Amino acid sequence: MIFSKIKGVGSYLPKKVLTNKDLEKTLDTTDEWITSRTGIKERHIVGSDEQTSDLAFEAAKKAISNADISTEEIDLIIVATTTPDKIFPSIACNVQTKLGIKNCPAFDIQAVCSGFIYGLSIADKFIKTQSAKNILVIGADSMSKITDYTDRSNAILWGDGGGAVILSSSDQQGILSTHIHADGQHEELLHVPNNNIKNKIKQTITMQGSQVFKIAVNTLDKIVDEALEANNLQKKDIDWLVPHQANIRILEATAKKLQMSMDKVIVTIDRHGNTSAASIPLALDEGIISGKIKPGHLILMEAFGGGFTWGSALIRF
Repeated sequence: MIFSKIKGVGSYLPKKVLTNKDLEKTLDTTDEWITSRTGIKERHIVGSDEQTSDLAFEAAKKAISNADISTEEIDLIIVATTTPDKIFPSIACNVQTKLGIKNCPAFDIQAVCSGFIYGLSIADKFIKTQSAKNILVIGADSMSKITDYTDRSNAILWGDGGGAVILSSSDQQGILSTHIHADGQHEELLHVPNNNIKNKIKQTITMQGSQVFKIAVNTLDKIVDEALEANNLQKKDIDWLVPHQANIRILEATAKKLQMSMDKVIVTIDRHGNTSAASIPLALDEGIISGKIKPGHLILMEAFGGGFTWGSALIRF
């Protein structure tokens, strides 16, 4: 039987760092207020000469190198993003060109913060149906480009970055299962309104934070149960939780659901902020580089984002 397994991981963060102290200078807020409510201390922001495709490309190069494969061996590119460089072509096609790859399918998907899980789920199906052997899956976002930096409730949350994995066919089971969902009825709780297009005003994120928080926590509880039940596993079987980095309180609530110490949760939100589709692969790469995540470990990834979308992936690394 053919399985899919993560063969290489890579990540990239822009050099510019925006700290809470920096935000204190322009917003009615404090470092203590931001940290206590979100867990965020700083976030990386793209420079004026950087695009989302640049973040995706840099992360992709590292993932390919870590997988020890050539670019010619990649037969599909999937990029999860909310902030493409332009309406078209896709970031996937831009990355394909930058990598010098020709004649392989390449496309973007949009599921906001759940995008990487969606991409991984799609890639897993391609591998298991023997439609591809080595797939480049990227999550990349420049959330600063759609952030209103006069809105203190929103400006504190978002950061930019890119993360990537090479998912390859294997005779060993890597991805045990993926589960993806959506429910569009809550659109206006977290979205980017389009009512300013005629006036050419920058479109920015609008969020009803407290309502999103409540729905997210309840939904993530169900995600945990769904993933474990599908694989006949117990909470104690999970070695690491690699969650979407939205808010430290959400991470703590999910860890509590798993009866797991926060020492077993990969946390990057303090230094990255919410990087949307990039946050899970960024956290995964950090967990590997730090030596925490090792071969054979069982990892639960989960995310919740605008749409609303949500999903999980249970992986044997």
